[in-house]
Amino acid sequence: MNPKTIHPEGWAPALGYSNGMLMPDGTLHIGGQIGWTRDKVFEARDFIGQMEQALRNIAEIVRAAGGDVTDVGRLTWFVTDKAEYLAHQREIGQAYRRVFGKHFPAMSLLVVRDLVEDDALIEIEATAYIAAES
Repeated sequence: MNPKTIHPEGWAPALGYSNGMLMPDGTLHIGGQIGWTRDKVFEARDFIGQMEQALRNIAEIVRAAGGDVTDVGRLTWFVTDKAEYLAHQREIGQAYRRVFGKHFPAMSLLVVRDLVEDDALIEIEATAYIAAES
């Protein structure tokens, strides 16, 4: 059995990558999500807005694969401004809980010089496990 590409209905096409790949064992690899909408438009220009949108994108991909945010086991965050991240811990927590509730998977955060999309301030990738229906 081959991996299944996961692309939420109504999203603009992913060119040169897949938003999600569901492996035969139920592991869902979610490619780095940035703060743009399903139409690849940045509505938010601030860190918190982009972070929340990236998390909503991850949640939508997990749901398109048949799971929910509680199935996410790992998040890796890439941020372009460490000071911005550290200065907004309370707001980050509030935005995070609006999307993921009180589910806290294993997480890593890396500070990077830049992201491919010029307007992106954050990119988050994830791994989830979608249990097979019995």
